[in-house]
Amino acid sequence: MKDSARYHCNVCNTSFSVTVGTIFHKTHVDLQKWFLAISMMINALKGISARQLARDLEVNKNTAWYMGMRIRQAMLTNGDLLRGIVEMDETYVGGKARNRSNGKGPNSKRGRGTSKIPVVGMIERGGDVVAKVATALDSKRLMSLVRQNVDCEKTTLMTDELSSYRPMHKIISHKSVNHKARYVDGNVHINNVEGFWALLKRGIIGQYHKVSLKHLQSYVDEFAYRFNNRRNPEIFNMTILQAVGV
Repeated sequence: MKDSARYHCNVCNTSFSVTVGTIFHKTHVDLQKWFLAISMMINALKGISARQLARDLEVNKNTAWYMGMRIRQAMLTNGDLLRGIVEMDETYVGGKARNRSNGKGPNSKRGRGTSKIPVVGMIERGGDVVAKVATALDSKRLMSLVRQNVDCEKTTLMTDELSSYRPMHKIISHKSVNHKARYVDGNVHINNVEGFWALLKRGIIGQYHKVSLKHLQSYVDEFAYRFNNRRNPEIFNMTILQAVGV
């Protein structure tokens, strides 16, 4: 019988399945393939493309992309505020450089001099990373991100010398890296967050090639989720629980 695996709601007089409210709702793909896709995505250090997922799951590319985006909805980190020593930095994803010929010469621009999309990251040394797509890198926006994600009373913030970071001392203990100095304090660096950027960029360039602004935060969340649970042996079970809204 067609509705044998469905339930009936006497309030709204409609039937529903057990997948209502989960990422598996309104899909005809077997749950075994969903679980395999989740396992593949949480174990792919640099991510996995929709085409590769399609080949491995034996589904078409559009179905694989749809499944990947649904799974990314479950790959969210809901941790505590960052504290201790927190490194903060920005990187730039996608787009094409302006006024750049062959990437060389005095007019060659990278990062802040391009039309790429900025992403701001904060990482607790030895702990989690938080990364957010930003429409602007002005002081007001950056200070708002710090207030939302960092315990300002119990943290020392490390940044580079971007001028937008200068007012940070008003809300948090702040130190900046002096890249021009010959000798620097070895404890003042942003190496950890730069390491996360390396993972993110290798994945975007090597696996996804191009990500739109509309979906970029979902991909950034995916990389942050894997990074934050890199030592978690229960990451698969945790992802399933988040997928069903538990």
